[in-house]
Amino acid sequence: MKNLIDYRVGDTIEMFLLIKQSIQAVTQQGKPYMTVILQDKTADVEAKLWDTSEEHAVTYAGGNIVKVGGELHDYRGRTQLRVKSIRPAKESDGVTLEDLLPSAERPKEELYEIVTRFIDAMDNDAIRRLTKALVKKYEAEFLVYPAATRNHHDYVSGLIDHTVSMLTLGEQIARLYPILNKDLLYAGIILHDVGKVTELSGPIATQYTVEGNLIGHISIMVSEILLMAKELDIEGEEVMLLQHMVLSHHGKEEWGSPKRPMLMEAEILHYIDNIDAKMQMFGTMMAATEEGTFSERVFALDNRSFYKPTL
Repeated sequence: MKNLIDYRVGDTIEMFLLIKQSIQAVTQQGKPYMTVILQDKTADVEAKLWDTSEEHAVTYAGGNIVKVGGELHDYRGRTQLRVKSIRPAKESDGVTLEDLLPSAERPKEELYEIVTRFIDAMDNDAIRRLTKALVKKYEAEFLVYPAATRNHHDYVSGLIDHTVSMLTLGEQIARLYPILNKDLLYAGIILHDVGKVTELSGPIATQYTVEGNLIGHISIMVSEILLMAKELDIEGEEVMLLQHMVLSHHGKEEWGSPKRPMLMEAEILHYIDNIDAKMQMFGTMMAATEEGTFSERVFALDNRSFYKPTL
């Protein structure tokens, strides 16, 4: 049976898909419609539902499974599904969330063991204790939450998968440049996105929480570091340095960073985060692109399309 990633523009599909996101809007003529992101384990696609009602908003809310038929077409460089039929899945269809939810390739337990290994290898007692306590506090969520609502690592256990990839890259960079404080770098990598377990709603039909919209994962985690330091009776420069690592990991103010990096380790953390996010996007994009053709445009990559060589 073909997966969503196997279809191309011009193909007709009829399959069960999970509604990843559902957004209500109104046309310029004042008519209601919905934008839905549909997914299976391999890919997602945007579709429009026209002339919708309040009932549709409930029926086609995020997290619901639907059987949908339609044709894939190109809209301004991106693939969209032109829906011809759609209905909610029935129990008799035998389709479950597990059939359609994408997740990290490696088991979450294996990923957590790797994170634990990096924490236990830290020499600085204050940094090790703070990092270990914060990860333990949010262990259940850290194991299953995605790293984002869309674009990169937006799947079950995506957050810890992203973290482990960054740790692997950070370990190699620290070996190449021993001037870096590896404890500070590793702790920054592990903690920089843990606030997303509060910012986001969970691994299914992920959206921003009220606290996520009003405060954001960076500010949430900066406060958590200070609170945990007080709880563990930890004082000293390490607390402030870890807060700065989190505060500055987006790199620039215009990219959502309250502070620009002012530590070597903070600068490298930003680069590692950016590399891993982009490479995950490239992997998803190229898997859906035929050799010798250009990918669809990716908004998070400056709305560019990329060529997939035949090499």
